[in-house]
Amino acid sequence: MSSNGTADQRTPASHEGEIVVDAVTKRFDDVTAVDAVSITIPGGEFFSMLGPSGCGKTTTLRMIAGFETPDAGRILLQGGDVTSVPPAKRNVNMVFQAYGLFPHMTVAENIAFGPKIKKIPRAEIASRMNDVIHTVRLDGLEDRRPTQLSGGQQQRVALARALINRPAALLLDEPLGALDLKLRKEMQLELKELQQRTETTFVYVTHDQEEAMTMSDRIAVMNLGVVEQLATPRELYQRPASAFVAGFIGTSNLIDLRVDRTDAGLLAMDLGDGERILAVDPGSGHGDGRATITVRPEWIKLANGTASDRASYVGGTVIDVVYLGSITQLIVLLRTGERLTVHRLNDEIGAVEPRPGESVMLRWAAEHSYIVGSSPAGEPGAASAQTSATPDPREGHA
Repeated sequence: MSSNGTADQRTPASHEGEIVVDAVTKRFDDVTAVDAVSITIPGGEFFSMLGPSGCGKTTTLRMIAGFETPDAGRILLQGGDVTSVPPAKRNVNMVFQAYGLFPHMTVAENIAFGPKIKKIPRAEIASRMNDVIHTVRLDGLEDRRPTQLSGGQQQRVALARALINRPAALLLDEPLGALDLKLRKEMQLELKELQQRTETTFVYVTHDQEEAMTMSDRIAVMNLGVVEQLATPRELYQRPASAFVAGFIGTSNLIDLRVDRTDAGLLAMDLGDGERILAVDPGSGHGDGRATITVRPEWIKLANGTASDRASYVGGTVIDVVYLGSITQLIVLLRTGERLTVHRLNDEIGAVEPRPGESVMLRWAAEHSYIVGSSPAGEPGAASAQTSATPDPREGHA
């Protein structure tokens, strides 16, 4: 499958579990919820769609499931075009945040409901039941009713009910949203382990970036109906393609870099008294204007003395100090008026941290100033700030 979502010529066997979203668009009245999105999900991958409410992720998932029909584009499953195929005839199953278990049925009856409706022979259902009960670790709970189960156990029943149908892909729409934080983190690891054991294609929708980073092989970060970036968790964090991705994946500092000079492959903004902010020149014309750079808080260090020629070096005043267990977070106000978030690892007992009001010098390697945007000379660059996700105003078309 090519990167733009166009189907390659392959043998049918190579399509097992593969999903292709090919230039798909979906509109609701005058709102474009999904705008020409192309995604290829290889069989056996744990793939997540991540973004704020209203970004188009759930609408995309519902089109894969067949609950919504694209206005343009097509959906391919295992090499076949299923764009017009109804949900019941697609070899996928969907798990929702509301598990939808039948309260009057036992665990076993809930799980077997789908195969019975499909008139699968009893012996086959029994064989599948034994496999799936063991797979999701519900052994011994077959005769209990949903009200007798914990939230995590209910979620396993919902997963088992989907997996017993042996789908080519399992579609999950915020399935952990109803669980408390501790259980949600436990279930994240269980879901990833389950996906690896079954080798089933998982397509997961969430607005929780930590959840997506924990479980996914690859993530599509969506915003305003389009995919801003599709990459591995590591690539998204270390090499965000846009200011939006930089802010949505973890914590990031965005800085509007006024390019005063280029030197030895670096873009430089000179602040006087030896202070400067540097970034590696990508060779794409930033030298005549401004560039928006992102710097992760853990890459910024407190400086003692001068910094190397290939390091940013700026002074500021500490305005807030927050102890967060494994790290201490500093908010530093630069002389330029910008605020930088700095994370210091608490790896020394009794280490003394700066206090609010103290002056500090900061440094970070030029390679850690990653460019995520630019604007022509004379025009303002992106606002300098620690970024956070901004919800899509088109609420309701997630």
